[in-house]
Amino acid sequence: MASELRNQRKAWSVLIVSTLAFTVCFMVWMMFGVIGIPIKKALDLNSTQFGLLMATPVLTGSLVRVPLGIWTDRYGGRIVMTILMALTVPAIWMMSYATAYWHFLTIGLFVGLAGGSFSVGTPYVARWFPKNRQGMAMGVYGAGNSGAAVNKFVAPVLLVAFGWTMVPQVYAAIMLGTVILFWLFSHSDPSHLVPSNVTFKDQLQALKDPKVIKYCQYYSIVFGGYVALSLWMVQYYVGEFGLDIRVAALLAAAFSLPGGVLRAIGGILSDKFGAHKVTWWVMWVSWICLFLLSYPQTDFTVTTVDGPKTFHIGLNVYMFTGLMFILGISWAFGKASVFKYISDDYPKNIGAISGIVGLAGGMGGFVLPIMFGALMDLTGIRSSAFMLMYGVVWVSLIWMYWTEVRKTQVMGAEAKSFSLQN
Repeated sequence: MASELRNQRKAWSVLIVSTLAFTVCFMVWMMFGVIGIPIKKALDLNSTQFGLLMATPVLTGSLVRVPLGIWTDRYGGRIVMTILMALTVPAIWMMSYATAYWHFLTIGLFVGLAGGSFSVGTPYVARWFPKNRQGMAMGVYGAGNSGAAVNKFVAPVLLVAFGWTMVPQVYAAIMLGTVILFWLFSHSDPSHLVPSNVTFKDQLQALKDPKVIKYCQYYSIVFGGYVALSLWMVQYYVGEFGLDIRVAALLAAAFSLPGGVLRAIGGILSDKFGAHKVTWWVMWVSWICLFLLSYPQTDFTVTTVDGPKTFHIGLNVYMFTGLMFILGISWAFGKASVFKYISDDYPKNIGAISGIVGLAGGMGGFVLPIMFGALMDLTGIRSSAFMLMYGVVWVSLIWMYWTEVRKTQVMGAEAKSFSLQN
């Protein structure tokens, strides 16, 4: 009994300190979403270059997810997470001394290592909890995505008060403090490690499963889209609605904050109702929100009996923020439900599978901001970013219907039974 109680205390200590670490890592990972705006102005960047600037850290954070997930299975989350965070501290600090565009891109690649923390913490915290509570554990840990919102609260204040160079300096100090706290309050359990006779090749065998590709597609929306829009929204508010950067960041947090914090609720819902039901509804809510967000500001003239009349259609800042808030909630639930699929289907290989799915989500977060910028340069329409996301959600809805919905009891056995009776 005492041993069980001690293990429970360790499990919750690991979950709390890991969630704190992931929040800080995500805050650092999203840094360019705010400081990128004065950098864009200083370097006179176009929208495509700005998209690449913001996306560069996301690239590294995505590419390292698979090896980090595998190393977590093999060596344990405590040591891998500590080394990973420690490696980012010098790069974050150096960011304040960058002056040229290539400086920011190069240093951004090293800062981006922080984004790989997700595929370390997910299997690390999951293994401390029983199967029926793993969705909750991974959801609570995933709530560290709210670091994107923390960045929008902290960075604008530092930027306005001291200039953008103060932001990476403060973030480097915060990261260093987090490394120390994580090491002091985390724990390791040798029974959570993959046996030493299991090779990297063995761990990767499950990646041949087509279900993994499908989960990658889902996650490229709910996580990749979340990362991309978290980076893009501050400058969108400034450009579309003419807001001050502090007000823009505050409103952008209406999307980022629920998109991170409510992930824990998504994990609980996935434990209770199953990953499929939660993900299905997430996709439909996303489809509706993105359809409305896609409509550009439009003026049109109609000939009436009293002569020509001009009408305006478009979202005002309040309606826009409300839709983004709903979208953030749905994607928070979706991020948790996708990983519930993984813990259900691959309980012995969570690290490797979460790494590859996390890679797909992260690559979505890398590619999408660049595409947002290119589309805006090409069309001049800011809402083209949402048009693109709307199309991606269509793909997932169709894929999900043909591979999952048509195979459910409602569409299968019950329908057949009804036809036989008649």
